[in-house]
Amino acid sequence: MPSPIKSVVLLSGGMDSCVCAALAARDTDTAALHISYGQRTEDRERQAFLNICDRLGIHNRLVVRNEALLVIGGSALTDASIAVPDAPPQNIGAHVPVTYVPFRNAHFLAVAVSWAEVIGAGTIFIGAVEQDSSGYPDCRPAYYDAYNEVVRTGTKEGKIRITTPLISLKKSRIIQLGLELKAPLDLTWSCYKWEDRACGTCDSCVLRLRAFQEAGAEDPIPYLGRVSA
Repeated sequence: MPSPIKSVVLLSGGMDSCVCAALAARDTDTAALHISYGQRTEDRERQAFLNICDRLGIHNRLVVRNEALLVIGGSALTDASIAVPDAPPQNIGAHVPVTYVPFRNAHFLAVAVSWAEVIGAGTIFIGAVEQDSSGYPDCRPAYYDAYNEVVRTGTKEGKIRITTPLISLKKSRIIQLGLELKAPLDLTWSCYKWEDRACGTCDSCVLRLRAFQEAGAEDPIPYLGRVSA
């Protein structure tokens, strides 16, 4: 029997990364990478990562803390002096919001590529989404095309590829895909503000709730003012 294809999946603990991890675990022998960077919901996201790995049967795990992004600041997610705003009433993603963490995904991918080289993984999965998103510039297809060229020229064999299977999907379709895959959406955490109950008002919560509604499903996590399913 041929050896299974090895991959690394970046798993934040959020909805998109969970569905991406379910895809990776279905199709490859995957290892999961979680990076904490001093974000407001750091502990809750790390717990979601561990719980999702348990449910998906992913045993090879790496948890890394990036101090640079916290020290640099400049984002409402890492700087307590910058408030996390409520989502605008319309046109989320029309402008880059204050929750953007400057060049964050480049830091994450660098760690993933380094680990992939060490463990012999040829593919890196990341759940970046361009549609129905907050408008972060490091979630665009052109960004990953460029980063793949950096990986090709900057690694020993130049064969590691970053793949973004969700990047062109609407959030509602991602939820439908997650339900088809039996991804553990009940274990995920997306809220930018809080760790006990989701606020329901930040960009991430609003996009998530809207997507569940469009998908005809109920979000299973607890929100302020309502009991979880």
